[in-house]
Amino acid sequence: MSSSCAPSAAAPPLDKASDLASNIAGVFDGHLTPGIRPCLLIIDMVQAYLRPESPIYAGIEDALASTTRLLHQARCLGVPVIHTNVEFIPGGLNGGVFFRKIPLLRIFQEGSPLGAFHPDLAPLAHEVVVTKQYASAFFGTSLASTLTAQGIDTVLIAGVSTSGCVRATATDACQHGFIPIVVRDAVGDRHVQVHEANLFDLQAKYAEVLSEVDVSKYLEELAVKKKTWTRR
Repeated sequence: MSSSCAPSAAAPPLDKASDLASNIAGVFDGHLTPGIRPCLLIIDMVQAYLRPESPIYAGIEDALASTTRLLHQARCLGVPVIHTNVEFIPGGLNGGVFFRKIPLLRIFQEGSPLGAFHPDLAPLAHEVVVTKQYASAFFGTSLASTLTAQGIDTVLIAGVSTSGCVRATATDACQHGFIPIVVRDAVGDRHVQVHEANLFDLQAKYAEVLSEVDVSKYLEELAVKKKTWTRR
């Protein structure tokens, strides 16, 4: 007689993309439709991730180029742009446990050249800059109220890193009632496997993950619709 406490057979491993897709079918395969009032949110595109000599260089030149193109399009179409950066007081006291967990965050202490924006993505005088100390751009900042005050319903997310600040921000955008659109080509991480795994999970549960081409088309079509609405 078999024991009722005997362990059940382990499920077979999911080792193919098709297996993963079929595993979430009917469970985590819903979609969000972008709204009519988007903003472009550029997460932490600063020199710490872009200079090869930096200890946290991410090698994300393709994402930088994609973000630069999106920024130019957003500005041309009058889409609001918000930038984030990371900055700590000397010693990192305002970074709390996070600063203790990741000692390399000291490179973001006030005045560090690695905390500077890439010149191609430098904020314009009228563009909002959200300075944060934690992963999510929403945590401990005025971002949610800033978006609400502008009537924003959709947040187009670019920047770094996919597994860290991008993921945390996209998740919080969903939890604050904004539609998060993660631009696949405009976000990056130090490891491609980690990058892809997090994009998969974001699409499954918290956001829409769209290509730069699709997001660019959405912005152009929205601009045409707004011109039509204005003429009526």
